[in-house]
Amino acid sequence: MAHVRTASAKLLMGKDNLPTREQVVEAGERIRGLVVETPLRPLRLGGHAVWLKCESLQTGGSFKLRGASNRLALLNEAERRAGVVAFSSGNHAQGVAIAARRLGIPATIVMPADAPAPKVAGTREQGADIVFYDRVSEDRVAISHALAAERGAVVVPSFDDPHIIVGQGTAGLELLSQCPEPVRRIIVCCGGGGLAAGLALAVPEAEIVVVEPEGWDDMRRSLELGHIVPVPADARPTACDALQTPLVSPLTFGVLQARGATGVSVSEDDVRAAVRFAWHELGLVVEPGGAAALAAALAGKVTLEAGTVVMVTGGNMDPATHAAWVA
Repeated sequence: MAHVRTASAKLLMGKDNLPTREQVVEAGERIRGLVVETPLRPLRLGGHAVWLKCESLQTGGSFKLRGASNRLALLNEAERRAGVVAFSSGNHAQGVAIAARRLGIPATIVMPADAPAPKVAGTREQGADIVFYDRVSEDRVAISHALAAERGAVVVPSFDDPHIIVGQGTAGLELLSQCPEPVRRIIVCCGGGGLAAGLALAVPEAEIVVVEPEGWDDMRRSLELGHIVPVPADARPTACDALQTPLVSPLTFGVLQARGATGVSVSEDDVRAAVRFAWHELGLVVEPGGAAALAAALAGKVTLEAGTVVMVTGGNMDPATHAAWVA
């Protein structure tokens, strides 16, 4: 494992108080050896040659280890002893738990009671403590901050943190080094927008298209309206548990707005079709939230052309549920 530099978590922000590409490059150096290089696979869709970036094959089953490793590597010794608290339905939970175990940092994860069993098990196997909450009636952010205050711990958000954003952006640096042609468009699943914002910083020449489940497409609507709007209170549940973010952050919205990003939404049927396609055509287990960008490409929601990269962001799906979907 690479040597990890410990430092204060202060980050000098760039224009408009937003993180910069240079900070993504620094994060890439910092987490070298703490994440694996995930494959960039060629794929033919609708007569077009595109690329599939398989972050579902990252350690922990999603891109989340990138941001978590970067954030925790920056904790000072006192902060490491006090530990961290994170809130997540699963993928960020596992990323933080893995990074914390490697660095010898105590971790507590606040997870919804209905989180997928494999994500709960994966988080627990890494040695993290889990505190469950009711997704409908309780506030995960308030619970996390209360626990952190009680323990003197550091809260590690899943997307509303510049260190998380630039850490996720290292996936963009990686795909630039892998792709044999210029990257012109990136289609990316979006919950809070940490990965999308990181990619927007890392690959400034590419168009960024965020993809969300229908009803949970607050980033799309926020970008179209020019200001942040929440998910409606009556939004129907979605199988894309990793993308159920009720409100995006000024940081992720600011980066994506500055880059002129656009958004589309996909239906539950679109997502199911993408999960099936990934398994039958590509041999990949992809969870619903991790398949949203592929769903948009398959459903014709985004124009495909040379230099298009589709992000497959997570593969942590309950085996029985996956078997039923792909049968």
